Amino acid sequence: MTAPDSSHRPHSYVAGFLSYVVPGLGQIVLGAFEKNGNRIAKGVMFMVILLGMFHLGEAMGSWKNVYLPNLAKDGNNVPPWDNNPWHLPKPFLPIANVYHRWHFAGQFWVGAAAWPALWQYYGKPMPSKDDYPFWHNYQKEPSEWEINAYLTNQDKTPDLAWVYTVIAGILNILVIYDAFAGPAYGSGRPASKVSEAREPAATEPKPTEIILK
Repeated sequence: MTAPDSSHRPHSYVAGFLSYVVPGLGQIVLGAFEKNGNRIAKGVMFMVILLGMFHLGEAMGSWKNVYLPNLAKDGNNVPPWDNNPWHLPKPFLPIANVYHRWHFAGQFWVGAAAWPALWQYYGKPMPSKDDYPFWHNYQKEPSEWEINAYLTNQDKTPDLAWVYTVIAGILNILVIYDAFAGPAYGSGRPASKVSEAREPAATEPKPTEIILK
């Protein structure tokens, strides 16, 4: 039995970034260039499973569980350093706000599917509330009243919902690495050298021949 070829292809930063933007996209692009149908199929599988899990979690949470809160203030506000335990300056306030909702640290890694939360966080233009109420509020930080009203008569579904979104993001880190570095076979020697090391050379005498001599 021959061992898998452990020789690594060159690392692809572009493929890793593409799989961050959309899970599996890096594998699909690499497979297209290499004419490798297995790699394309793997990328499609990653895309369907992770994005499906992420959006299912959003739907189970009534589309209110993916957002970045805007709670931390810098030292120029009153009271100073309000909700900013690390005393980070204004450019780094998003990091301080992750402290108040660490879920987003996992959700972020699912890529573009979580970018609307950052768009909402920075107050960028969104579709009209009257014409497109869903998209207007998509991944927007809900008010405390909305959260309380949503959780009052719920079971464990909201907790399970955000777990789905976080797991999808964390799993995509593995997908990003797979696109960046390729499958990991360990640090062994190439298959040809491994087989040569395990099988004695044809010219070497066998132990039984030595005894008979």
